[in-house]
Amino acid sequence: MAKNNRVLDAYRRELDLDEYTRIRQLYKKHSIAEDARDLPGLLATLTPDCVYELPQTAHAWKGHDGAARFYGELLGAFPDIVFDLRNIVIGPQGVWEEADVTGTWTAPWLGRPASRDRVEFVVQIFFPWDPAAKLFQGERVFVNDPALLTHPPAR
Repeated sequence: MAKNNRVLDAYRRELDLDEYTRIRQLYKKHSIAEDARDLPGLLATLTPDCVYELPQTAHAWKGHDGAARFYGELLGAFPDIVFDLRNIVIGPQGVWEEADVTGTWTAPWLGRPASRDRVEFVVQIFFPWDPAAKLFQGERVFVNDPALLTHPPAR
């Protein structure tokens, strides 16, 4: 199916209250598992072929093994990471969130050495919904400061 057809199909999805409730509940389950560092609980919210991606850098982690690596690397690099939700949109296409993120960079991440600095940035994350599987297909994570991903942070 052409890319434009996929977009149109997603756009035309009807809002169904039961599906909305399922998406909302699964997002809450995902967020609670993430906060609790409960990897099995988090993976249970994802399709087996999920993809975690940082489109700004072309990094991608595929499948449950990839999602586990993504979280292992992220939580290893920022063990005290906190996501403070700013905005959220839930619809038949999935969930979009915007959050303030804080944490201390204590281990390598994305091939960059740890700075040992406290970092603060904003993320926007899209959780695409798979209506057949009734699970999320992963996350597309956009960081407001691309330099955080590609250059050593300013001291």
